Amino acid sequence: MRRLLALTRAGIIESFQFRLSIAVTIFGNLIYLALVYFLWKAIYDSAGTDTVGGMTFYDTMIYLVLATAMFNLLEMFFIWEMSRSVQSGEIVMDLLKPMRYRRYIFWSNSGAYVMHFFLEFIPTFIVVALISGGAIPMGMNLLYFMASLLLALFLNYNFEMLISPICLYTESTWGVNIVKETIVLLLSGAMIPLAFFPDWLRQIVDWLPFRAVYDIPLSILLEKNGTTDFGTMAMNLGIQLAWCVVLALAGNLFWYRAVKKITVNGG
Repeated sequence: MRRLLALTRAGIIESFQFRLSIAVTIFGNLIYLALVYFLWKAIYDSAGTDTVGGMTFYDTMIYLVLATAMFNLLEMFFIWEMSRSVQSGEIVMDLLKPMRYRRYIFWSNSGAYVMHFFLEFIPTFIVVALISGGAIPMGMNLLYFMASLLLALFLNYNFEMLISPICLYTESTWGVNIVKETIVLLLSGAMIPLAFFPDWLRQIVDWLPFRAVYDIPLSILLEKNGTTDFGTMAMNLGIQLAWCVVLALAGNLFWYRAVKKITVNGG
C-alpha cells in the first residue's frame, strides 16, 4: 500500500505543475454549462410545460451541472496513453516494472483524481448547494453518494481497461475511443438525464452498465425516486459493484490475451 500511495502523492505533485490546465478546464466547463443552460431553456420553453419527464428545468440544470463536475473527475485517458506507449515502444518498459501494468496505470493517475475532486467537484457542489437553496439533501445520502462515486470511478476505469487493449492490435484507438465516450456519456445520463428517455429505451438502459457511472450516483445524491431508502440504496450499490467485477474480469481476460500481440517497431 505504501508504494501505491507514493504513486498517488507523485500524481498530486505533478498536478500542481499543470495548474493552468485546471484553470482552462474550469473556464471551458463554464462555457459548456452556458450552452447547456440556453439549450435546455429553449427545450422547456418550446415544451409549453414546467415539467418534462418528471423533472423541472431547475432539476435538470442541477443534474447536468453535477454530471459535468463528475465527468471532469471521472474522465480518464488510459486508452490514449496506452496507444501512444505502443506506438513509441515505451509499453515494453512499463511491462517490465515490478508492478502489474493495469494496477500501475491506475495508481499513477490517482493523484489527478484527488486533485479534480477537491479543486473542481467540491467547489461545484458547494456552489450548487448554496444557489439551489436546499435542492441537494444534506444527510446520509452524502455518505452513500461517496461510496457510489468511488464505485463509479472503478467502473469507469474498468471500461477504459476493457477497450484500451484494442490498441495492441490496431496501434491506434482514436475512433474506438470516440465511440466509447459517446455511448457512455449518452447512456449513462451525463449528457441527457435518463428520465427523458422513452420507456422502452429506459428499460434497456437499466440492464446496461452505463447508468451505474453517472445516473446512479446522482440519483443517490439528489434522492431521486427514493434512492436513499436502504433497500434501494443497497441494490444500486450492488449493481455498481457487480458491474465492476464483471468488467474487471472481462478486461483482465482480454488484456492477457491481447498483450501477447504486442509489436514494437523501430529501435
